[in-house]
Amino acid sequence: MKFSATIHIMPRKEILDPQGKATLLGLKNLGLEDFDHLRIGKRIETELEADSQEEATEKLTLACNKLLSNPIIEQYHFELTQV
Repeated sequence: MKFSATIHIMPRKEILDPQGKATLLGLKNLGLEDFDHLRIGKRIETELEADSQEEATEKLTLACNKLLSNPIIEQYHFELTQV
């Protein structure tokens, strides 16, 4: 079976996000004062083959833990649908 997945990766809440902080400062410098607490992450879209939804979930979890995210400083979640 073929599955489609969208993976969302964000810095953990307790970790500083210098890119988010710099972007927030940039918005304020542009006069956009209404923005507050900005964090920047990654969105990954992929397709994969698996025999079941459980197997696809296991493969995605392994990919996220081993390569796509840094579990020490990032957290992730994903949506998985059968195509």
